[in-house]
Amino acid sequence: MKALSTEHLLGIKYLKNEDINLIFETADHFKEVINRPIKKVPSLRDITIANLFFENSTRTKLSFELAEKRLSADIINFSASQSSVKKGETLIDTVNNILSMKVDIVVMRHPNVGAGVFLSKHVDARIINAGDGAHEHPTQALLDSYSIKEKLGTVKGKKIVIIGDILHSRVALSNIFALQLQGAQVKVCGPTTLIPKHITSLGVEVETNLKKALEWCDVANVLRVQHERMDIKYFPSIREYTQLFGINKQLLDSLGKKIVIMHPGPINRGVEITSDVADSDQSIILNQVENGVAIRMAVIYLLAQQIKK
Repeated sequence: MKALSTEHLLGIKYLKNEDINLIFETADHFKEVINRPIKKVPSLRDITIANLFFENSTRTKLSFELAEKRLSADIINFSASQSSVKKGETLIDTVNNILSMKVDIVVMRHPNVGAGVFLSKHVDARIINAGDGAHEHPTQALLDSYSIKEKLGTVKGKKIVIIGDILHSRVALSNIFALQLQGAQVKVCGPTTLIPKHITSLGVEVETNLKKALEWCDVANVLRVQHERMDIKYFPSIREYTQLFGINKQLLDSLGKKIVIMHPGPINRGVEITSDVADSDQSIILNQVENGVAIRMAVIYLLAQQIKK
């Protein structure tokens, strides 16, 4: 049985290409499981998983929870808004209280960068990072790469452009790491105010003209503008953003080739992407959601294999 080279999933930057291949192979198996009439396997019957969400989440939380249930794990759900964190309890205290209930794996989303790494050094459980601030979101990048591989046969040599609010996006950074690890070429596109200053040091090209970016790419991964992370105005208006960086059917049809459209969600329809693009045959947005469950099942299963019971 092959194993991951890491005890936790804290970020793509800690993974090797072999780890990604192993996760994808395992996800292939689980994808077949979740399309059966009985969608459950007893793989993790003796494993307890805590989902700690210190930030709002709908899709990621549901996806992880479904993945855990499909593997027959026992689940504890924790939401910071209804917890003692509001009373001033620290992260370590919160987690140690939960771990004293004998939890094996912690899935955590936290507003602070590096929260997962910090936790992995202080607690005796496997940690899966479900997003830390504007830093990384590894399972999203894995399911995005998996979806590209499923659609185009391979990620290697493909041209991927990530469009939108790169500055505040943990999805963008994890995707850049994952795609480069698998041999893809990556560009980013968006208003210069929403592109990190030193992003080219990651080996990524910057393109500020949306049409040129789309003509270059095989796949466009479209991100929403993260207003909740903005303390200042980064562009004059939503209307202007849409005019310069919104993708509509007319623009896609003018390219002279069919590209694949992706979006990690939630979609702001009519802002970064119009409904006729999001719901078109070029879009694999719903495939991403389905693949998210299979990828998260694979990650949880592979980390659970390392736990000595």
